[in-house]
Amino acid sequence: QVQLVESGGGLVQAGGSLRLSCAASGRSFSRYAMGWFRQAPGKEREFVAAISWSFGTTSYADSVKGRFTISRDNAKNTVYLQMNSVKPEDTAVYYCAVGPTIATMSVRPEYWGQGTQVTVSS
Repeated sequence: QVQLVESGGGLVQAGGSLRLSCAASGRSFSRYAMGWFRQAPGKEREFVAAISWSFGTTSYADSVKGRFTISRDNAKNTVYLQMNSVKPEDTAVYYCAVGPTIATMSVRPEYWGQGTQVTVSS
């Protein structure tokens, strides 16, 4: 049974930092793209960032470029999202996602985590 378990969410002040983690279990995702989506209250879920399984190719939403950094540890089946210079508009539930490639994962992931709440206070 595949499980994606996010952690690291919480309350942070604007301008601060937070690091999210997502540990995958049930199978190896070392050859899959992994990434993050988020959903703010009253809004649709949106793509945030993704990283390929090889060469560390990354993709970011324009709204987080230069502030967020995605990375992964294939040995641990874990993907991370380092969030710096956070803004109140970054407040959302953040979901881990996995798919065959960045292109497919950013549109229709195969697997989803349950989400972790990030709240940025002004």
